[in-house]
Amino acid sequence: MGSFQKYYRQSATYKICLGLLEGLEKSLSTFGDIVINGFGVIKCLFKGEISWKEFIEQCNRFGITSLPITLSIVGMTSVIVASQVALEMVKQGGGNFVGLLLTMLIVREVGVIMSGFAIISMIGSSLASEIATMRVTEQIDAIEVLKVSPIKYLFVPRVMAGLVMMPPVVAVASVVGVLAGAVTSNLASGLSYRAFFDSMWLGVYMKDLGVCMLKAATFGAVIALISCSCGYAASGGAKGVGEATTKAVVWSFVAIVILDMIFAIAFFF
Repeated sequence: MGSFQKYYRQSATYKICLGLLEGLEKSLSTFGDIVINGFGVIKCLFKGEISWKEFIEQCNRFGITSLPITLSIVGMTSVIVASQVALEMVKQGGGNFVGLLLTMLIVREVGVIMSGFAIISMIGSSLASEIATMRVTEQIDAIEVLKVSPIKYLFVPRVMAGLVMMPPVVAVASVVGVLAGAVTSNLASGLSYRAFFDSMWLGVYMKDLGVCMLKAATFGAVIALISCSCGYAASGGAKGVGEATTKAVVWSFVAIVILDMIFAIAFFF
């Protein structure tokens, strides 16, 4: 029996199963940290423990710094979709619905999802690496020694900034996406701007705009919370900073895709 266990532990099957269990344990631990930190942020908000100066700085980071790359990604995505859809719809006699299709796609999905990806790539990774560096250089330990709550000082301003600034960023990006789609549709198929803009209101309602803004606020808060949590749990020097940043990006991507599916089922199914 002892010989069998020895050979089994050296087998590829055992190593694969062990790796899967270790990955599952790390994933559950990360998810638990995110939930605990989230409750800590909510507790601080209810108590009114907010560093307004830091909040303003993080709003500038989320809203101004990320705007160029967000507009570029959403605009180019709209151009790609319009260039492939507009001409075919006009050929099939559906030119009067091109504006409706593109606007629904941008308002409901493309605007907020692509903006979320841009925020994760630029801001989320930056937050994770910043806090991870503070952790491995023992700056967070110094904050705790001074009796200052890391949740209040590090998490709350960043999560609030994501919650507040993501909706206006998505709104501006969606407008740019619609305009880019209109121009591309005109150039690709000859569809008039009047036909495009007349049709865009046929199936886009206030509910769509409200869900878009709610989704954007949720994505912004979740991206900031995940990024801060992954950075806060970092260890092991420079390698740990890199691993924390990678984990933050991966978890944020997965989180907003899952949340987007939940929103779609809840409001449009």
